[in-house]
Amino acid sequence: MKLMTAAALASICLVSAAQAQEPTGTLKKIRDTGTITIGHRESSIPFSYLDDRQQPIGYAMDLCQKVVEAVRAELKMPNLKVALQPVTSSNRIPLLQNGTIDLECGSTTNSVARQQQVAFGPTYFFINVTAAVKKTSGIDSLAGLAGRNISTTSGTTAVPLLKAYEKTKSVEVKEIYGKDHAESFLLLVDDRVSAFVMDDILLAGQIANAKTPSDYRIIPESLRQEPYSMMLRKDDPQFKSLVDRTIAQVMTSGEIEKIYAKWFMSPIPPKNVNLNFAVSPALKEAFRAPNDKGI
Repeated sequence: MKLMTAAALASICLVSAAQAQEPTGTLKKIRDTGTITIGHRESSIPFSYLDDRQQPIGYAMDLCQKVVEAVRAELKMPNLKVALQPVTSSNRIPLLQNGTIDLECGSTTNSVARQQQVAFGPTYFFINVTAAVKKTSGIDSLAGLAGRNISTTSGTTAVPLLKAYEKTKSVEVKEIYGKDHAESFLLLVDDRVSAFVMDDILLAGQIANAKTPSDYRIIPESLRQEPYSMMLRKDDPQFKSLVDRTIAQVMTSGEIEKIYAKWFMSPIPPKNVNLNFAVSPALKEAFRAPNDKGI
């Protein structure tokens, strides 16, 4: 009886192991279709944006490529196809939820509110929400936006933060929304607004690629610090585990330092500008101890 029980247990363990290795959720979808679909931004410099050949490149895209390589290895599919799907701040979550994309690689804040709809990989950047203005505007603080027209990008957290900020709670502004960061910045360039309220690094990217970068400045005041990371579908533990393991390995091995330097401390396409955006203490800690904590 003991031998039979042991044999039965061994059989159960083998079956369980086989079941555990069987792809589920996103990995099953990828295996069945032979394709992984990456959602990317078109103007989130330097995270995910189009180069002069209209191909998506950037810091987030490089990190997502690490996930693609891990999926190829996990599924033993060296010929796995990669489809690229442009997304915006407004449609990125719906397109992830309905299966149009499998992984979103851009400049997305990991928030507790969004965690009710989607999951996130490890934090790969920290930003401060603030505003860009023209130097000739005379605006030197967020409170100085009172009575002004401001731009921001549809689907982002910037305006709600501005309205909740202690120093600007009573500030009345008129918001004009751009469909992406390039359009929002163009509103500032064309003097249709007095400020573009957004994440500091995205503001820096737009300014660096402007015709005359010296015309602009970023207000040295922060509405909130927020973590960025890649988005994936909620309640998909198998794919989530693969993403977490892959990105954590990139971070703790030190490989992340080279990838970071490539996009934030070196000349980048299309104009070969250098953002000179050093790693913050908070980000150094996130690289040392990878986590997906939202704000």
